Amino acid sequence: MTASSLKEKPVRDLARLAKQHGVSGWHSMRKDQLIRALIRKARATRPVAAAALRPRQAEAGAREAAVTRIATKIPAQARDAAVTQRIQEARERLAKAKNLATRPEQGRPARSMKDRLVVMVRGPHWLHAFWEITPSSVVRAEAALGPEWHGARPTLRVLQLENGLQGSPSERVIRTIEVHGGVKNWFIDIRDAIRCRVELGYASPSGRFHVMARSNAVSLPSGSQTDALDVHWGDIAADCEKIYSMSGGFSQENNCTELQELFEERLRRPMGPPASRRAGGEFDAEGEPVSTFQLEVDAEMIVYGATEPGCYVTLQGEPVKVHPDGTFRVRVDLPNKRQVLPIIASTANGLERQTVVIAVERNTKAMEPHSRDSGEF
Repeated sequence: MTASSLKEKPVRDLARLAKQHGVSGWHSMRKDQLIRALIRKARATRPVAAAALRPRQAEAGAREAAVTRIATKIPAQARDAAVTQRIQEARERLAKAKNLATRPEQGRPARSMKDRLVVMVRGPHWLHAFWEITPSSVVRAEAALGPEWHGARPTLRVLQLENGLQGSPSERVIRTIEVHGGVKNWFIDIRDAIRCRVELGYASPSGRFHVMARSNAVSLPSGSQTDALDVHWGDIAADCEKIYSMSGGFSQENNCTELQELFEERLRRPMGPPASRRAGGEFDAEGEPVSTFQLEVDAEMIVYGATEPGCYVTLQGEPVKVHPDGTFRVRVDLPNKRQVLPIIASTANGLERQTVVIAVERNTKAMEPHSRDSGEF
């Protein structure tokens, strides 16, 4: 209590406090006397209270110190083990991210793996790089880089071919892409129509690059063609000839056997220029070759549209299935002639009807066959 706080209290409250604290003669004191007496009483009892509190504080401090010593002594081993485990897990993650070795695929026949990098053109602005690296090659790369291995990062480098010749001094690196282990393909976006190839390896902080595999040379097409970014081989089987051709598969100057091997392994069919797949033909009695080559072409078209939900639609008098949203889609044979196709839609109650007529003509002509001698290929 302070003098200022006591002055704010009325006399009866001061008298009650003086009585509680054992101030003698309080009943005959005035206000200022009560204040001085209460202050003297408070000063006299403070050392006693502090002295009584010190043993309890000392005892509590000793208990807290003992608990702290036990808490820091016992969990220290557990904390060290946890830290060691986290460090080991971090090292394993870094090693896994750095390891470019290709894991064997489940369900695929076992074969002898070799280092290879193949680049496929997937559109005017996209390259699809596919690689396979053996574990022994990664070990050799670690030994070759030595102390720089710890800071090396798996990297793809895109090299532009200035004069179209691989391995020439005119090659220049136009882009580097940091990749990671556990994958074996990567899509690379290229904005310009250039001729280039790709290298896969390890780039050290000092600028040194250890090459693991080099790809075939490819030329990006013009921007008028569309991109196709399906990553699964089953999805690109329908366009495999186009992708193979754009990637330089039919080019005599490219002659990339790894590209052909990859396509044949994945698609399980022969690839390459038609001349390389020619077999012995049949000959007539005079020794002249007999052509058994045939080409048959047919056509159909798709008629689709939309009307009110619940309507009844016919095409050439045949009912057409209408989806709940009013759309319909039907395939129609397209014979080699002119034909008129009426499409009639009627409301569910039959009160309204709308007719659309499509006139279409197919004119198919078979050209004369052309043959070349084997020396022309």
